[in-house]
Amino acid sequence: MTTSAGREPNLELRDFLRSRRARTRPSDVGLGEEPARRRVAGLRREDVARLAGISVDHYVRLERGRHPNAPAPVLEAVARALGLDTAERAHLFDLARSGPRAGRRRTAAPQRVRPGLRRLLDSLPESPAMIVGRRLDVLAANALAKALYTDFDALPFRGRNLARFVFLDPAARDLLTDWETAARGTVAALRRYAGRQAHDARLAELVGELSVHDEHFRRWWADQDVLEHTHGPRHHRHPLVGELALDYECLTLPDDPDQALHLYTAEPDSPSAHALRLLGSWSAPDPAGR
Repeated sequence: MTTSAGREPNLELRDFLRSRRARTRPSDVGLGEEPARRRVAGLRREDVARLAGISVDHYVRLERGRHPNAPAPVLEAVARALGLDTAERAHLFDLARSGPRAGRRRTAAPQRVRPGLRRLLDSLPESPAMIVGRRLDVLAANALAKALYTDFDALPFRGRNLARFVFLDPAARDLLTDWETAARGTVAALRRYAGRQAHDARLAELVGELSVHDEHFRRWWADQDVLEHTHGPRHHRHPLVGELALDYECLTLPDDPDQALHLYTAEPDSPSAHALRLLGSWSAPDPAGR
């Protein structure tokens, strides 16, 4: 399907805007319910246009993915009208700039981790730490991260991925105390990456694989939710050391925004800190090589 000018519509932008409009109730933005006049629970296109201060035709073309190079003030106004949070606003701008995806898939060059970063991971013996790249690929992990999650280095190259671990490894559902919340967050983070890297061929492969093998992923991917992982609590139930209440930090590397340090810490002298040390002692290599 193409527009009258021969340009393919931006389907990702279309689906995202439709999903945000459908989730926003009129009462959320001060419009009232108007039950007798409304056929949908969410906002109508006319509502969004009025709230954004643009013409209905202008918004309709934008939502249909037929408004290439929409100016920033229009996107800002639509973001405010739909009540988008910081991650959603950034996602909207990325999608609006990415253009149609059909026929433009490409494979990016493999990512490399600097030796200094690998040494940094190994210098944190009491904190699980990983370098995570595009598509939530695990590029490097220290011994404690492997003991907490899985030995990513022992997996096939394309299996070294946090989304694959969460959805395809049965151990993840026991390890992650609130698996659904963690899994939904994983999908939303992957969707956020998809906005930045619209034409990543390996992303399309990953999404297809997870959609085929897990109905939860398929349903949550269709929700169009996005999330920027930065920090927060993480709760685990490890088969060897039991409950772990950890704090999570995600630090984007300044010289490569497609790589981030994922770091997990425990409150000093807490049961979780002692459990991490115990896990570390069990996972440490035998100095005698046994």
